[in-house]
Amino acid sequence: MVGKLFYERIPPSLDDNLCKGYMAKRVESPSSINTFKQCKRKYYYQYIEKLPTKGSIHLVRGNIVHSTLEDFYDLSIEGINSENYMQGFKMMLQKEFVRQWGNYKEKLEELNMSKDQLAFYFEESLMMVLNWSDHFLDEFSLELKKGLSVQDAFKVLTPIREQEYHSEKHMVRGFIDAIQERDGEIHIIDYKTNKRSEIKDSIQLQLAIYSLLYHEKHGKIPGKVGVFFMRDRLKMLETNMAMVERAKRDIIAVHQHTTNTANKFDYHRTVTPLCKWKTGQCDFFDVCKPLNNWL
Repeated sequence: MVGKLFYERIPPSLDDNLCKGYMAKRVESPSSINTFKQCKRKYYYQYIEKLPTKGSIHLVRGNIVHSTLEDFYDLSIEGINSENYMQGFKMMLQKEFVRQWGNYKEKLEELNMSKDQLAFYFEESLMMVLNWSDHFLDEFSLELKKGLSVQDAFKVLTPIREQEYHSEKHMVRGFIDAIQERDGEIHIIDYKTNKRSEIKDSIQLQLAIYSLLYHEKHGKIPGKVGVFFMRDRLKMLETNMAMVERAKRDIIAVHQHTTNTANKFDYHRTVTPLCKWKTGQCDFFDVCKPLNNWL
């Protein structure tokens, strides 16, 4: 970023040549690219002007759940055997979740929620983790039926976790929650605590960018990509080069726009119900004033 430009607040009716500013190409992410596609003005406030964003219980508990699943595979499984593994793994996960909830105590306190509200989200989030454990235990049972020991089955199911991939060529990076190998095929999985378990367009783009990053680093695309919806189940998509090309087009479109102008008025607002809803509003609602007809 080149810093705030003095002409940022010049009305868009003036000569466009006076409203132009240029920025160095920044490293994008699936999140920033989806923000750009959702609302360019929101992208401007968050990634160019870098206005502060507010914390939320959904973000904090998402981090807690992710940390729980990430660190679960580092726990000792001493004492777990083929007779007690179902109860044993569930107990391990519950204890790890409680530990992670405590690790985020300060972040949770910053939200100024009531004890009842925190208790609700604690229980709801724990249920998500236990729902995931059912999927893990199904996979674990299958490995035991193949004749593997408890230790070997756990090792086989342990994914590469929270791996950062970075593309200098496309100036984009992403953190992949889990990379698994299943029967010689690579699967990329993202964990989501969303209310709706739908692989919508924004999630498809995120997975497409992961496929691009994996392809660039390893010379091949993953066999499948998908999302484990913590309220529901794992949903996977077959990958193909069309996904990779789609990711390239969207990344290029963002870079072309953002390197050409740093003027706020070139980042048009998209007014939707995501601006303000019954229980909240966009972090930038007050500064953006989306109901104002002036761009």
